[in-house]
Amino acid sequence: MITLEFKTYGKLPQFSAIDEAIRTAQFVRNKCLRLWMDGEAKTCFDLNKYTKVLAEEFDFADKLNSMARQSSAERAWAAITRFYENCKKKISGKKGYPQFQKDCRSVEYKTTGWKLAPDRKSITFTDKHGIGRLKMKGTRDLNFYQPEQIKRVRLVRRADGYYVQFCIQVDRNEVIEPTHRTIGLDVGLESFYTDSLGNKVENPRFYRTGERKLKKSQRRVSKKVKGSSNRRKARTHLGKVHLKISRQRKDHAVKLARCVITSNDVVAYEDLRIKNMVKNHCLAKSINDAGWYQFRVWLEYFAKVFKRVTIAVPPAYTSQQCSICGVIVKKSLSTRTHICQCGCKLDRDHNAGINILNSGLGTVGHTGTFALDASNASGDVTSTLVGVIQSGQVVSMKEESHAL
Repeated sequence: MITLEFKTYGKLPQFSAIDEAIRTAQFVRNKCLRLWMDGEAKTCFDLNKYTKVLAEEFDFADKLNSMARQSSAERAWAAITRFYENCKKKISGKKGYPQFQKDCRSVEYKTTGWKLAPDRKSITFTDKHGIGRLKMKGTRDLNFYQPEQIKRVRLVRRADGYYVQFCIQVDRNEVIEPTHRTIGLDVGLESFYTDSLGNKVENPRFYRTGERKLKKSQRRVSKKVKGSSNRRKARTHLGKVHLKISRQRKDHAVKLARCVITSNDVVAYEDLRIKNMVKNHCLAKSINDAGWYQFRVWLEYFAKVFKRVTIAVPPAYTSQQCSICGVIVKKSLSTRTHICQCGCKLDRDHNAGINILNSGLGTVGHTGTFALDASNASGDVTSTLVGVIQSGQVVSMKEESHAL
């Protein structure tokens, strides 16, 4: 499943109709959630049937397409299911009890309620809200996909306008030549990551860079009278600044993750718990600004696309352990150089990157470096010595590990 996004262009009454549809979707979701809280809904099918009752009871709910109402009910059930799963896993802290939505920004249609133009450059919404025909502009071409492959259509409201998203059912697989290289990544705040070869990638710090504009925009909002049109304009400007920062962070994560995956056959990284790390109020802003989790998500996504191997390694003692002799060398965060009694002297993050790579290779039952052949789906790997590229040595790991 892939998602394609296009900017929409229309008239002011059309955008007002989109806002009304979004508010209706929020209303349906919250009513379904209340039905579950009252104990009258046990399954997702109960919520879907309840959407028909809402359409009969409220005229504005009947304006929304029936499948769009069902999508809102499914959103409520997704929150309920996530809460149940967290309870079963017995995670520490809050379990994520479903909350009523106060600021919904999207409405989702299924296979009805919309119609694409023959040239695929505009879309018409046919429900009773009267959204009508919207022009679309984007960098992707919908002509590559059949209408039957489009399973969801979303209308999304953002600070800089309205967008339409198409969820297309297609398997994205790309075949590239194996590089016969492995790498271990140690993410940090001083540099975005340091690999097992000692290479560093600069931390862009998008939030820190744009913080001056954010503060200025926030002061403008605070000075305006609540409920006035000037305050609404100031809030829109503030939202655009936040939106730019989030897009910069996502673009950096996508491009960097793709580069790492296409340049290496095996990538090992730390299995960090970002939720626990941001509890440190001294580092929370810098950790959120770095976007480690988003980078990891795109790493795993591109690994599936290009048939590469990614290994999540427990982060315990990766910075303290010596990569040569294995002795634990205690050091504070301010100590940036690893010095061991065995004579090893490395940058702290470089040493951690080597430990992450060794630990990752150890989890698959192998002590050397290895590269997975992208054209070999059976799990055979190419084994070489550390630092040596030799594609002639081949050993099968089918019986050694089933983690691949």
